[in-house]
Amino acid sequence: MKNADLIDRTFGPGETQLKSVPGHEEIEMGLVKLFRLTGKKKYLDLARFFVEERGRASGRKLYGEYSQDHKPVLEQEEAVGHAVRAAYLYSGMADIAALTGDARYVVVLERIWEDVVGRKLYLTGGIGSAGGIEGFGPPYELGNDTGYAETCATIAFALWNHRMFRLTGEAKYMDLFERAAMNAFLSGAGMSGDLFFYPNPLASDGGTRRTPWFKCACCPPNVARFIAGMGGYAYAVADDNVYVNLYGRSTAELATKRGLVRLTQTTDYPWEGDIEIEVAPDGPAAWTLMLRIPGWSLGRPLPGGLYSYLDAAPGTPSIKVNGRETAAVLDKGYWAVRRTWARGDVVTLSLPMPVRLVRARGEVAADAGRIAVERGPLVYAAEAVDNGGTVSNLLFDPSVLPAPEFRPGLLRGLTVLAGKATAFRMKNGKEDAVPGVLTLIPYYAWAHRDAGGMAVWLAAEKDKIRPSGGGAESEI
Repeated sequence: MKNADLIDRTFGPGETQLKSVPGHEEIEMGLVKLFRLTGKKKYLDLARFFVEERGRASGRKLYGEYSQDHKPVLEQEEAVGHAVRAAYLYSGMADIAALTGDARYVVVLERIWEDVVGRKLYLTGGIGSAGGIEGFGPPYELGNDTGYAETCATIAFALWNHRMFRLTGEAKYMDLFERAAMNAFLSGAGMSGDLFFYPNPLASDGGTRRTPWFKCACCPPNVARFIAGMGGYAYAVADDNVYVNLYGRSTAELATKRGLVRLTQTTDYPWEGDIEIEVAPDGPAAWTLMLRIPGWSLGRPLPGGLYSYLDAAPGTPSIKVNGRETAAVLDKGYWAVRRTWARGDVVTLSLPMPVRLVRARGEVAADAGRIAVERGPLVYAAEAVDNGGTVSNLLFDPSVLPAPEFRPGLLRGLTVLAGKATAFRMKNGKEDAVPGVLTLIPYYAWAHRDAGGMAVWLAAEKDKIRPSGGGAESEI
């Protein structure tokens, strides 16, 4: 703690202290953790100083929009600048708001969050479209082949959303956590555990490969940190509510006001939507089990309205307790099941997982005339290795919904989708159209086999394709 104490003596509002802020936010979260660990309010006060001094020219030069230092934080209206710095700033602000009850912070956080999810978020949960600044571009500027979506930015965005959940109890934030963690993040963390992406574009000409290290090697250790903390994000306890935020095979022991509760999940999620949760409390006790009902299962790809499904949701979630259909109240996106729980109780949650077609708002020029495909929480992509060596020449047929098929031997086992597309090729100076099967894999699994093109947003209009045969794979 001596380093934190040195920073506390050096920076602050005092006459002899430096009235400055870090160029790269993150220390704010660390100071809050120190406060929680030690109870020493000076650490919380310093975190708050760093937040509220940002954007104030107290005898210093401002860092500008790149570091969210262009105006006082409480006056900021949109997400700008370096995406990792920004999301860490917002995470620290959420921590401070939770501890101080300062409603001004909540207003600003919700305003900026709405800006991100409504105008600056990739379908995969990645943020930051401007590679030159590793940050946010103008509203709706979400290029696919140029998309940056840094792995660290995805992690920071997930951490911010988790803190917003803790602050508000709303499931929409954990919907975004799941989307980011299962798509943009897993793309950045290779299956072998020792290869990584720094940026995570939604289209590629095949020249992008994971590497073991980077000159600026922030992503690999951040990946390890994020994975190690996953258990703490999956479950939560507040008052006598026990939250299940993330679905997957797991066991958790949770300390509640009613005693220790053990939850065991049995499921093949995200490949299938049936989740069985065995409840084992220390003894019979009344409390509320809060089960997140993902927005994608209710007809919303993501919060914010930036993306929408082309069709209505076929099927709705259902829940049983000990084999019997059970009424549950939807509370802030969670099904609240209150009862006196006893050892051996079993909850079965069924989330329908049809294949869904997605479109972006018309303002997103990069996605005009294109369709993306999802199933459950996973975004899918076409990769050249599965589709005749190229993807930019494929015209997707949305009238035929791709069918899921689990392939245990492919990339450690995953569900692929088989649809229809027409491949256009130039032959003897003439365009040749060849109908065929379109194979889609989960986006996170791309670039694990032969190098080649990839696309999340599939051409659904003829003018969006580029016939093959005239040169190398084109950028999409």
